[in-house]
Amino acid sequence: MDTVTLQHEIEQTLAPLEPGVEVLLVEAIAGDGLRLTVDHPDGVTLEVCERVTRALEDLRERYTLEVSSPGRERPLTKPAHFTRYLGRRARVRTRALRDGHRTFTGELVGATEREVTIAAETGVIAIPYDDIHRSNLVEE
Repeated sequence: MDTVTLQHEIEQTLAPLEPGVEVLLVEAIAGDGLRLTVDHPDGVTLEVCERVTRALEDLRERYTLEVSSPGRERPLTKPAHFTRYLGRRARVRTRALRDGHRTFTGELVGATEREVTIAAETGVIAIPYDDIHRSNLVEE
């Protein structure tokens, strides 16, 4: 199951039906399950999660679907997410070792279309988005 393709498919389905909903992350979970983390400008309520679930009826025929809010440690998956949260603390986990580490936690100090820059305990490091395995905000 290719979650990048699925996320694109889900975004295309939701765009006309739920224009305020942003799909932050699609994760494969046990068996044939999918976990969708979504956001909405007015916050994510149970009603928003139910509307998203109903809008994805075709997907529910193939997968067990779990729809949830991002919570305080919101995932960062797109360049716009990193830009929006400049100045906040984040944890960025890379696919491979970089300077002897895979996890960098610190302040987001820069974001372009190609990479994010984080002031971590080990120093300031620029990480290309393609090298990021997973990233999220962390509590202050």
